[in-house]
Amino acid sequence: MYKKLAAGVGVLIAVAHIGVLGHLGFNRNQARQPLEVVLPEAGEFSSYSITATPDGYSIDYIGNDPRVLTQTSETIRNGGFLNRNSETRVSVEYTQDGTRNIGSVEVLDEGKLSAEQVACIEAAGGGRSSGALVGTSIAASAIPFVSGIPYVGWLASGWVAMFGSDIGGNVGAEIATIIKDC
Repeated sequence: MYKKLAAGVGVLIAVAHIGVLGHLGFNRNQARQPLEVVLPEAGEFSSYSITATPDGYSIDYIGNDPRVLTQTSETIRNGGFLNRNSETRVSVEYTQDGTRNIGSVEVLDEGKLSAEQVACIEAAGGGRSSGALVGTSIAASAIPFVSGIPYVGWLASGWVAMFGSDIGGNVGAEIATIIKDC
């Protein structure tokens, strides 16, 4: 009885496979249906490109591709005992709506910084130093609690002091550079 049932199921599966293979073979001989291509909207600041092959197509679309305008000015100084042949290039970028991007200053002489860059570095260093001192003193209030941890309390209290110093230094440097407008 089980042998007849297993043979019947096997014949049913074989017929189904043959039918599927015939269906796939029949569809391959038919002409392919053209695919519907929906083109994206292209405005003044958008673009797209379509690449089509026999296997399919791909669309590369950039929705808002603003043009950036750049204004560059150069200053060349010659002369003086210590200020020989220094050249400064200033670039200002404008976006599509007319707003000014933060300009960049490039100094071509190696090792020379502008006065603004030096002021920013000094502000960040002073803020980092002050912030580290404040952060360590605030973290010191947690040291008695942490030092009570068995076996590793002495080590954890050092970690707390170092962590407070690092966080305070980073916050102090950030605040100092914001105040100095760097």
